[in-house]
Amino acid sequence: MEVLEFRTRPNTAASQVIAHAAVGEADRALWQLAEALEDLDYRFTCITPDTHARVAARRDGDGARTLRDVFGWSLPFDEGDLPSEILHLLREARAVYSVGGRLKSLVRFATFKQTLLVHSAWPTNANDSVFFGPDTYRFASLIEQALSAVPPRSTRTVVDVGCGTGAGGILVAQLGADEHTKVLFTDINEQALRYARINALHAAVPNFSCLRSDVLSEVRDPIDLIIANPPYLLDPEQRAYRHGGGSLGTGLSLRIVNESMPRLSAGGQLILYTASPIVDGVDTLQQQLSALFDSASARRAFTYEYREIDPDVFGLELDHPAYARVERIAVVGLTLRIS
Repeated sequence: MEVLEFRTRPNTAASQVIAHAAVGEADRALWQLAEALEDLDYRFTCITPDTHARVAARRDGDGARTLRDVFGWSLPFDEGDLPSEILHLLREARAVYSVGGRLKSLVRFATFKQTLLVHSAWPTNANDSVFFGPDTYRFASLIEQALSAVPPRSTRTVVDVGCGTGAGGILVAQLGADEHTKVLFTDINEQALRYARINALHAAVPNFSCLRSDVLSEVRDPIDLIIANPPYLLDPEQRAYRHGGGSLGTGLSLRIVNESMPRLSAGGQLILYTASPIVDGVDTLQQQLSALFDSASARRAFTYEYREIDPDVFGLELDHPAYARVERIAVVGLTLRIS
């Protein structure tokens, strides 16, 4: 088990020295690349993979003309297409490769609130891909709504389970957490932990750690807030960033709820963004959660709110045999508070 600790203070020279010393050369270059792109006013909004594929198909055979083409649309480019400083940082980060006599970036950068987040280039086919897309933006909205009544500075330990890019934990810090609030980014994917670390440094999160952990298995601290945006599909290739397991992809979401309830401190909160397969009009995740809550209520007092956020996502998944009885996949949000 490896825990990577960082203590930074925004906008101070000392914090930059401390943080720079805490990362390797490749990670430092990737962090500096994010800063350089922001200085160049780079912006990019990530869309669904299907929409991305359609837009990219229009440019089939074309090369990159802009920074957005390289770091947003993941198009091939020539050395002269990028400013020399940007290409140097990309190479220092070991995040560029050759294909068909041209170059491609292994990373993308997405605009998230007031900062940029690094994540995997499109298409995200590898098992250790770190995905960023519309779910991330919706997850952020759910966090903002849930925390509007509970300021994050009233919490002391925040755990971003299956953190991916770290967007959720970073947002909690940006919503008002102070230097006493520790944000713990956990994931089983080392690439996700790498990107979360770089993104948290770039966003000047005051106090954070990165920990390889299967849900909460390696977390030892008392927990005040757990946030999670887990994979919720049944992926035939069982890629970690997509495959939720269990019954129609709900397995990991149910496990997070089950493991979070006994670990939260009094007044602690779980914010879960996930999805549910709807079968014959029945919300199957809600049905499974009801059974879980009936059992848990005898051991601990809690309140919760469960709601549908988007009635229909990832419709193409319904073509897979496993989804033969599913009529739609709905995005849902669960907020649960321990009394």
